[in-house]
Amino acid sequence: MSSRNVSVAGTFYPSQCSEIKRYINAFSEQIPSGQSKVKARAIISPHAGYVYSGFTANSAYKMINTQGIKRVIVIGPSHRVYIKGASVALYDDYKSPCGDLLIDKVYSQRLLDSHDSLCFDPSAHAEHSTETQVPFIQNYFEKVELVEIVYGDIDFSKLVPIIETALKDEENFVVISTDLSHFFTLEEANQLDRICLKAIEEMDLAKLEKGCEACGMIGVKAVLQSANKLGLQSQLIDYRTSYDTSSDASSVVGYVSALIV
Repeated sequence: MSSRNVSVAGTFYPSQCSEIKRYINAFSEQIPSGQSKVKARAIISPHAGYVYSGFTANSAYKMINTQGIKRVIVIGPSHRVYIKGASVALYDDYKSPCGDLLIDKVYSQRLLDSHDSLCFDPSAHAEHSTETQVPFIQNYFEKVELVEIVYGDIDFSKLVPIIETALKDEENFVVISTDLSHFFTLEEANQLDRICLKAIEEMDLAKLEKGCEACGMIGVKAVLQSANKLGLQSQLIDYRTSYDTSSDASSVVGYVSALIV
């Protein structure tokens, strides 16, 4: 058995499952009860440390009606290594403090065989943008298998057919990982992030080019383009910055979560 090992447990999120659940329960307690579930097809979710962006991510994950989902495709940008194109994980399982998840290796290999932009580069799969999503997936989805795609130097259009193919299968769910602006003042960050939020809400790729900053911009563009082609809509769920946790307005990072329905 080959495994995709954890790389940021104990830093971005707790290394103990009990502590992960404590975080998620605490986030959920801040959400009004009686919230209806949504039959979403994809999510845009942040990937910073849970103390900063966990509430934003959880706010969207908690809304998802997960019935019938058998496979979750997690797509995020590479922060640690340079990749030409994108890498799909061809391990057997995905390690996690809350128990290991099976990787759908057959589906992953099928994607690799049918898309020239994909490869398997093991060095790409120590990536926090995708890994931070896994505890939320384990908490809210039952008996799913995982597909992990980490991208680098790639045009967003190369990801569109991959995401579009995934979204056409009702048993699939797609996670697009991104944070928003980085290290601006709170006022500057809010101004830049409003551009991103409006573009996501209106599913307008051109608006993303008018000042939006996001480390996962490629993935966001690709999922919006795919959703537009398939007649889906977007629903903004939560936005905040690191200021909400740190109270430091001099250098903040922005976070958003949204559903594609």
